[in-house]
Amino acid sequence: METEGKYYTVKTGDTLYAIARTFGTTVEQLQAWNNIPNPNIIKIGQRLIVSQEAPQPGAQFVPFPGAAWFKTQPNSPIIAMMGARLIEERCSAYGPGGPSAQWNQQHRDSYAMWQRKLGFRGADADGWPGEKSWTKLRVPYQVFA
Repeated sequence: METEGKYYTVKTGDTLYAIARTFGTTVEQLQAWNNIPNPNIIKIGQRLIVSQEAPQPGAQFVPFPGAAWFKTQPNSPIIAMMGARLIEERCSAYGPGGPSAQWNQQHRDSYAMWQRKLGFRGADADGWPGEKSWTKLRVPYQVFA
C-alpha cells in the first residue's frame, strides 16, 4: 500500500477493512475521519486520512492536516469544526445552512477572511489553510469514533 504520511490513496481491490488493518486503526475511525457513511463504498483514487497524531498530553486542538489535504476537497468533521471556529472568529462567508463537512468555496472564502484578520495579504490570504494560520485558529480536538 502506498501512503503519503497520514494519507492513503485507494487502489483497485482495496477495502476499508484492509486499509484499517494495515494502518492499525478501525473501520469506524476511518469512516469518521473521512465522512464515509457506508463502509462498503470507497472509490479508486479517493484520498483517505489513515492516521491522525494522538494529541500530546493536554493538547486540545486538531494538528494541521497539511496544505495538500484541503486541495483534495475533503469531507470530514474537521472541516465542519473549522467552519464553526471561523464563525466564532467572525470570519464567515457561510450561507444560512452554516458550514458543512465538505470543503467548498464558502470554507475557502471564510478562511481567507481569517487570514486577512491575522494580517496576511496577497497569496498568503488565498483561503488555503497554512500551518501558521491553522495553529492560530485552534480547531478543537476530539476523538472521532
